[in-house]
Amino acid sequence: MNQAHSSEKTVFRARFSSITDTDICTAMVRLGEPDHNEALSVDARQELDLRIGCAFTRFQTKYFQGKYGNLDSSLISFGPCQTPTLGFCVERHDKIQSFKPETYWVLQAKVDADKDRSLLLDWDRVRVFDREIAQMFLNTTKLEKEAQVEATSRKEKAKQRPLALNTVEMLRVASSSLGMGPQHAMQTAERLYTQGYISYPRTETTHYPESFDLKGPLRQQANHPYWADTVKQLLAEGINRPRKGHDAGDHPPITPMKSATEAELGGEAWRLYEYITRHFIATISHDCKYLQSTISFRIGPERFTCTGKTVISPGFTEIMPWQSVPLEESLPTCQRGDTFAVAEVKMLEKQTSPPDYLTEAELITLMEKHGIGTDASIPVHINNICQRNYVVVESGRRLKPTNLGIVLVHGYYKIDAELVLPTIRSAVEKQLNLIAQGKADYRQVLGHTLDVFKRKFHYFVDSIAGMDELMEVSFSPLAATGKPLSRCGKCHRFMKYIQAKPSRLHCSHCDETYTLPQNGTIKLYKELRCPLDDFELVLWSSGSRGKSYPLCPYCSNHPPFRDMKKGTGCNECTHPTCQHSLSMLGIGQCVECESGVLVLDPTSGPKWRVACNRCNVVAHCFENAHRVRVSADTCGTCEAALLDVDFNKARSPLPGDGTQHTGCVFCDPIFQELVELKHAASCHPMHRGPGRRQGRGRGRGRRPAGKPGTRRPKDKMSALAAYFV
Repeated sequence: MNQAHSSEKTVFRARFSSITDTDICTAMVRLGEPDHNEALSVDARQELDLRIGCAFTRFQTKYFQGKYGNLDSSLISFGPCQTPTLGFCVERHDKIQSFKPETYWVLQAKVDADKDRSLLLDWDRVRVFDREIAQMFLNTTKLEKEAQVEATSRKEKAKQRPLALNTVEMLRVASSSLGMGPQHAMQTAERLYTQGYISYPRTETTHYPESFDLKGPLRQQANHPYWADTVKQLLAEGINRPRKGHDAGDHPPITPMKSATEAELGGEAWRLYEYITRHFIATISHDCKYLQSTISFRIGPERFTCTGKTVISPGFTEIMPWQSVPLEESLPTCQRGDTFAVAEVKMLEKQTSPPDYLTEAELITLMEKHGIGTDASIPVHINNICQRNYVVVESGRRLKPTNLGIVLVHGYYKIDAELVLPTIRSAVEKQLNLIAQGKADYRQVLGHTLDVFKRKFHYFVDSIAGMDELMEVSFSPLAATGKPLSRCGKCHRFMKYIQAKPSRLHCSHCDETYTLPQNGTIKLYKELRCPLDDFELVLWSSGSRGKSYPLCPYCSNHPPFRDMKKGTGCNECTHPTCQHSLSMLGIGQCVECESGVLVLDPTSGPKWRVACNRCNVVAHCFENAHRVRVSADTCGTCEAALLDVDFNKARSPLPGDGTQHTGCVFCDPIFQELVELKHAASCHPMHRGPGRRQGRGRGRGRRPAGKPGTRRPKDKMSALAAYFV
């Protein structure tokens, strides 16, 4: 392969479904060529989802976030799969809201089987919705003292073992029985796969090929403390061939590849592994067999029935006890014509109940049925509608739509129902599958689908007023949302702080909105103003142990300097004289990232902090000091700015009861003992680290401290290394 000529193919594909020596070696021996049609199908799906999603999402987000303040979502997204997924949840919600309960009546009879036992009989009519008719049936049966046996039957039945496990079934069970969300379950399964415990977890196949070695994985479990006896019995008596399922032509069903214990895996990984293993053993076990007995009774003119089940052979339910036939009281032996004394006949009043909200397991079933997404993408779509605040996960992992999710779906129905119905996406998926099979042209399918959605997008834009009417009913305009916080630099009136995502400031007089950093708290910063635009500064903080910095709402949205990025604060502003800027408060290059500068937080006293303006490094220093200032002088060793510190006289670390000291936070031996370097607890993109951003770092403007390329002495690094936590 390495020495191939230019005319020879040097790219091959190794196909394997588990990370074991046998599978890897076999795959390398049987290298094949990549399937060009499959690659084209994937490319088409990616391009369609990206272009369609971006167009609709960008338009919706800019349109509605510019009008309403309490949407509580940073992105009003649309997706060809995501939106039909949300549609299923809202459709169930609508059924619940429109449901009107009806009263019905049921007859319930009880007969004495012997002195100590009675049987509860079910009415053959099940229920009636007219009370007078139900009362009539009750009156005719209440007069009877005996129930006569009309027929008896005893029939042997079997409960089939499960089909081999595929991705969709694993996700369903993980949600309904293990309490794990689909996205988390998929991530856990992928981790088990990469560690070699299970086979590849993304598969649509529920059928083992004839050549698959079923005994190999089974022998791996022969000494497991939980199911060793069942496995040894299967190996001794011979395994039962799994049921014939669906062969999608991708990977074999999900199979355990080696034994593991709870102590080895721990927590949720163990619970998922345990289910996968039990399911595999169940597929090669025997069916559960039971005897079903039924007795039909007549009480006056009405017929009643009693049913009982007795297990003959538990089969696969030994390894999957939750699937076992429920234990029911055995029925007495009787023949036609026998009579039993009637103990009681009564009429019960009940009401029909609405359906419950969809569970994740039910939603996965609907998505699979309608062809929405693939086995790999289904968890992503469900996670997206949760992340966008379109639905909330309630107890029992039920998905309840929010106001935003409901309004969006109703708006789509009002403008173009095909945007939310599963039909059009299902048709697209079929075309993509035809590309993978070589039966459809990639460019034709891509071009036709894009043309269809382009027309739909233009119609959607022209008809957005229909959705806006629904939004007006449920959400408040920007001008009526939020609380007054800081003054606008243009009109000098108060701007309102809108805390709902995405948090922002809105000036109703100028009709302008200014985005703020997310995932933190915002408050007014001492009523100080920006020297460039006269806007009042606000203070962003990620918490007492994190970082904080002032920012000008206008400068953050319209950077005044070329090297200042949009969305940044005063700690990245290079204004030469502003007391809040990087030029005045910057100390030196960050010890962890290449482009960041450590900046003094002037609001952090008496628990002073120095934080990087790019990554999440925070240094806690000089606790209980009265005052900390950045000096105009620099360190002769590392060129960082010196700090002037006024210590508390009672707690001063200086010799001879001294209270004032000027030194380098990196090189000064007194300061080194007072610095504790940590990572800030912040999720804001500006603070994710350790980042290696490209671009020019900034010092303090009028001196070279902290610029990229500044010498970083070994003693500086070794002095700070001890403080990493």
